[in-house]
Amino acid sequence: MRVITGSARGRRLRELTGHDTRPTTDRVKEGMFSAIQFDIAGGRALDLFAGTGQLGIECLSRGAARAVFVDHSHKAAALIRDNLRATGLEARAAVVRTDALDFLSRTRERFDLLFLDPPYASGLLEEAIKRAAAFDILKPRGIIVAEYPVTAPVPAPPPPFYLVRTYRYGKIAVTLCKRKDEDPL
Repeated sequence: MRVITGSARGRRLRELTGHDTRPTTDRVKEGMFSAIQFDIAGGRALDLFAGTGQLGIECLSRGAARAVFVDHSHKAAALIRDNLRATGLEARAAVVRTDALDFLSRTRERFDLLFLDPPYASGLLEEAIKRAAAFDILKPRGIIVAEYPVTAPVPAPPPPFYLVRTYRYGKIAVTLCKRKDEDPL
């Protein structure tokens, strides 16, 4: 697993051992970031269910002003901090060790990008999208980027969001959702 482009291009990121995390493959990550490449610079990203932190780190490497990484696992939070130090991006990042859904309910911060890649078949993706909409944590023109297996499609997001596009990469799908009061991508 590596950073694809930007200031930390080519840097290898450490992964957790075992089956508790499932890092996004380079192929999926390349497609995902091609779709949102013009929405990153200067923005604020939230990497929810962060695992290794690779999605938020990729944003920081590509010029995001700030990224917040949320994971409930002590090991994952420590690994994210290590990966941020290894890439030299820790000054623009915050790592929060807490339940992801609780974080959505209590954060006062608003973001430009929200990355959702929870454990598959957990039901957390649907609930995270509902809470993101209910607590309005995205800024105008904010984008939700959701990764999931193609066998379990994401339901239509609640207002104020709408489904923009879904991309398929073999057994994995990535869906982009955007605010209804804004122009489509």
